[in-house]
Amino acid sequence: MHAPTHPLQVRDYRLIWLARFINTAATTAMVVVIGAQVYQLARQQYGMSEGEAAFLLGLLGLIQFVPFLLLTPIAGVLADRMDRRHLAALAVSVDLTIGLALAAANTWNFLSLPLLFALAACYGAARVFIGPAISAITPNVVPAELLPKAIATSSIAWQSAAVIGPALGGFLLAEDPAMPYWFASAMLVLGIGSLLAIRHRAPPAAEADHPLKLMGEGAKFVWRERFLLGCVTLDLFAVLLGGATAMLPAFAYDVLHVGDEGLGLLRAAPAAGAMLMAIWLGFRPIARNVGVKMLWAVAVYGLATLIFGLSTSFPLSMAMLALLGAADAISVFIRNTLVQLNTPDEMRGRVSSISGLAISASNELGEMQSGLAAAFLGAVGAVALGGAGAILVTAIWAVLFPELIRAKTFAPQYRQKDPSP
Repeated sequence: MHAPTHPLQVRDYRLIWLARFINTAATTAMVVVIGAQVYQLARQQYGMSEGEAAFLLGLLGLIQFVPFLLLTPIAGVLADRMDRRHLAALAVSVDLTIGLALAAANTWNFLSLPLLFALAACYGAARVFIGPAISAITPNVVPAELLPKAIATSSIAWQSAAVIGPALGGFLLAEDPAMPYWFASAMLVLGIGSLLAIRHRAPPAAEADHPLKLMGEGAKFVWRERFLLGCVTLDLFAVLLGGATAMLPAFAYDVLHVGDEGLGLLRAAPAAGAMLMAIWLGFRPIARNVGVKMLWAVAVYGLATLIFGLSTSFPLSMAMLALLGAADAISVFIRNTLVQLNTPDEMRGRVSSISGLAISASNELGEMQSGLAAAFLGAVGAVALGGAGAILVTAIWAVLFPELIRAKTFAPQYRQKDPSP
């Protein structure tokens, strides 16, 4: 039998890819509808102003982040100690329960803000276990030389689903508020089946140290690797300031006036840009000058966010969201490739959970920051100021972490010279 030349030739990787696609499409559809319903209930049922409703959107992000923060160390250890397939399937089952509960609430008219916030917190708790488990499975099923392609191809699954999910969620919401949740629930059943069908089982970790020691080892590993630390914290602070997605309901309903369907398209636009970039990276993955390219990508992300915040044109807003999604895909690709190629298998779950915590902190706390800023500046001012802040963070990190500029490849010796002639 010939050795595979592409990760999709590996059966278990195809199942991982399918599970990631299905879960992402389902959960992003739910998330965009949850945000829309929080905003609409706040404005219509509670009579809140635009700024007050935008603040609730920020609070929604915080509610999702708190369980993520508390459970991340546990999720990393479990991903290194349990069967990763079963851990991921169990977490997706929690998402399925959330989808069914929201479908019932909309069908039988007992939806409320407290219920939406409570289930958003449960979603945050489930998500913390899915990422480390699935990310840690991939290096077990594909050869090391195919891992960069596998990560880029996996990104295509995530980004394409993040285009389809929100767009479908918005259109289904316009038809019936329960339909997006029924759709998501059906998809999640398929996702659980895909995870359980994976044959490969990683060998159990040989160490039996105390869980607190295992958590500390993962944190120490990230702290020692300056390039890794710079990558993770750059993304953390840039997206923390430059996050625009939490304010999309405010832009859709009160700035651009495009309604439910427009909200779905706005929510899908960053993923569309990221998907196109992921396809490009799947054929031509970045291999040289990775640090400088990541810095430029984050700077472009901030600039696109700034322009989006100031735009009153729907086409221009869509274009800027697609551009910031493409730029973010580059930084995510670099960070994920670095983590997977430079982390021992027995620590991969813990390190992936730390990287996931940084991503969640940047996204959910960024939503909270945007909500607080919007309460004082309005949605437009909050997003524009955040985009400018992301550009500033990029410049500061280039000075604080010169290892990023010196990094030429993903190999462990980050200061090596570029091998190209």
